[in-house]
Amino acid sequence: MRKFDFIMFFSIVLTLYLAINYYVFRRGWEAIPHGSSWRDVYLAVFLLLSFSFLAGRFLERASMTWFSHLLVFLGSFWLAALALFVIIILTIDFLRLVNAIVPFFPSFITADYVRTRTVMALAVTGVVFLTVLAGHINALHPRVRILDLTIHKHSNPLKTLNIVVASDIHLGTIIGRPRLERIVEKISALNPDIVLLPGDVFDEDIGPVIKQNLGDTLRKIKAKFGVLAVPGNHEYIGGVEEACRYLTEHGVTVLRDSIIGIDNSVTIIGREDLSYNRAARRPRKTLRELMAGVDTSRPVIVMDHQPFHLEEAAASGVDFQISGHTHHGQIWPFNFITRRVYELSWGYMRKGETQYYVSCGVGTWGPPVRTGNRPEIVNIRLQFD
Repeated sequence: MRKFDFIMFFSIVLTLYLAINYYVFRRGWEAIPHGSSWRDVYLAVFLLLSFSFLAGRFLERASMTWFSHLLVFLGSFWLAALALFVIIILTIDFLRLVNAIVPFFPSFITADYVRTRTVMALAVTGVVFLTVLAGHINALHPRVRILDLTIHKHSNPLKTLNIVVASDIHLGTIIGRPRLERIVEKISALNPDIVLLPGDVFDEDIGPVIKQNLGDTLRKIKAKFGVLAVPGNHEYIGGVEEACRYLTEHGVTVLRDSIIGIDNSVTIIGREDLSYNRAARRPRKTLRELMAGVDTSRPVIVMDHQPFHLEEAAASGVDFQISGHTHHGQIWPFNFITRRVYELSWGYMRKGETQYYVSCGVGTWGPPVRTGNRPEIVNIRLQFD
């Protein structure tokens, strides 16, 4: 049944992907004059870009080479470009439809429509290229966001806790050793008491992670109370048991519906990702079940990858919840969608005595591009009283 579900899901996604590519291809094809040799060039380049990601991922399963890496890299950029092309072309087609009903295009557009389409196609391509380039540069330079928060509970002997959060790193083919080393350097510079990785440490299959030996770089993260992680949906996509085992072998404590105490002062609960419900065919433990026996007179912090049902933490007496997953849309205008899907898509919120922070993440999924926000490492400086 699971295999059938996967085949159905993959078939729907592939059909949609091909349809979107065809729509963009047709609009570009129509913009090139009939008989022009540029049509052959356009066809070859478009086929290469549109199929490179799928081909690269397929080849990776057999053998990871420079060629498969190149295809995935090209295809990842194409995913970002494709999204932008669709948005712009749909806007243009809408304006054309309106103009057909109520003509408003000026004469310099309608006088030579063939030339107008060619010029417009070049302009759109230029805008998309520059936007993707700027988004890639943005993705390479995460900022450090500092939050000074107070939990009104005693936590002797701790008076403060310096937490560094790096969510959604997505280590793999696209985000490899150079990016991870820069992330680790930024984390270390903050002198953390504890480092939290709230899911999607890996992109999908951890084969590229093992090949690049990224575990040795993860070991360089030093914190007084260690490095804690929870699985995200991408750990489940690539194989959660192997992913968690790899993290454990490289100095990261993985919490899976489990609890750890910090210096007999603070309780940290790490939840299974919601993907567990589908994979195990039974629901993960509720937060109320996990909280049974927890001393709520002391601060309680929860890591939960996907920020759904935030009211559960408030109802259970949690003081602070940290999540990721959303990327806040990653590429504009998808942030408008994540705002509708999640009560909190990015940033800080408070419900009663419970505080929340949802990080937009430090890495990227799919395209190594961010145009809707800047990636972040979050430094949460907690005080207790």
